[in-house]
Amino acid sequence: MDEGQVVPDEARQVQVAYLPPMSGLAANETRIDPGAVAVRVGKGRTAEVLRNLCHTVQSQSNDDWRRIVGHVRSQFAVELQMPVYLPEMGEITISYLERESEFDLSSSGRGLQQTLLLLAYMHAHRGSVLLLDAPDAHLEILRQRQMYSLLTNEARISGSQIIAASHSEVWLSEAVDRDLVVAFTGKPHRIDGRGSQVLKSLKAIGFEHYQQAEQSQWVLYLEGSTDLSMLQGLAATLGHTGAGKALERPYVHYVGNTPSQVQDHFHGLQDAFPKLKAVVLFDRLARQPELPPVKTLMWERREIENYVCTRSVLCRYARSTGREASAVEFPLEAVGQTGLFSSLEADRRERLMNRCIDELEAALSQLGKGSPWDADMKISDEFLTPLFRNYFTRLELPNLMAKKSFYELAGFLEPHEVDPEVVQKLDAIAAVAAEVANPKTV
Repeated sequence: MDEGQVVPDEARQVQVAYLPPMSGLAANETRIDPGAVAVRVGKGRTAEVLRNLCHTVQSQSNDDWRRIVGHVRSQFAVELQMPVYLPEMGEITISYLERESEFDLSSSGRGLQQTLLLLAYMHAHRGSVLLLDAPDAHLEILRQRQMYSLLTNEARISGSQIIAASHSEVWLSEAVDRDLVVAFTGKPHRIDGRGSQVLKSLKAIGFEHYQQAEQSQWVLYLEGSTDLSMLQGLAATLGHTGAGKALERPYVHYVGNTPSQVQDHFHGLQDAFPKLKAVVLFDRLARQPELPPVKTLMWERREIENYVCTRSVLCRYARSTGREASAVEFPLEAVGQTGLFSSLEADRRERLMNRCIDELEAALSQLGKGSPWDADMKISDEFLTPLFRNYFTRLELPNLMAKKSFYELAGFLEPHEVDPEVVQKLDAIAAVAAEVANPKTV
């Protein structure tokens, strides 16, 4: 306790118990005093005291025990038998009937044992506060709603209070309309009403997203993972230190080219982290969306690959594959800076690349699809994919440049060849990251 705080007398009288999920049940259980039961419960050793709790309930009130038996019957279609104390062994036994066969309680499922533990403890310790960790554990979805209603009703009857930690969507949807729900995403805060953004986001957004948002304090939204690799390559080519640092280890979320996904994801996180920043970079859309407070960027060309696809870049790539092939075939020769064989192979591959480009360029023109150097060309599908397929086929090699590897072309650009728009986009991303690193003071 902080200095100066006083625990109210009423609070001192409240019995608090932490009940973790059942992890099993002891095969044999010795009868022990209530104090020893409390100690074991406090240590999380509930598997050693379940029969004792049931025996206590039955000893205190047959009505309460009959209620528990009825609930177990309706939930699990089994008939609990009376707890039996065996003085000659000092043990308590409980069995149950299922389809006219009798089994020891240790043969029951975890769901039944978990339910019995919670009900027995509430009735054995009326007026207590129960701290429950995943009380829906070991229960299939259809039974989770039943369990919620059962526990809340029995808590009212026994005068108990339940504080439960749960990841169950069923429990969340049940509790939000009639009980108090606190979300521990960011700063703990109440969820009020079914329309709360957090209620929706908790179902759709995994905990790891909240964790990353808390650590980074900003989100980068991109179409796909190759876009991140492309931006990293462009930043490296330009020597853009701000963007390079921002893109080194960002919290990035891939949303395709769908603005609504950005809204749903960001506002779910922002409810937990009000100061969260974000920037999204779309491929070209029919019109640029407005998604405040997310900074929205959109490429003027069809897609990001349009900015790295030039004849010069493709020829440099072809020459690099020639040098690499020579280094493998003639390893001793490759030690030199400009070996004869590597130079010849690089020249051959550059000529082949130029021929492949010319042929495909002519074919696209004949089909009325325009030039591969146009901003409107969907360059990745309509030009680069068939180009590299043809190029490697003629080399009688497997295709080493699939669509997922197009980002490598960024490394063959010269800094002066990079479109100014790319610099603008990198500046904008770096600015958002810098705003988080150096927040403005009012």
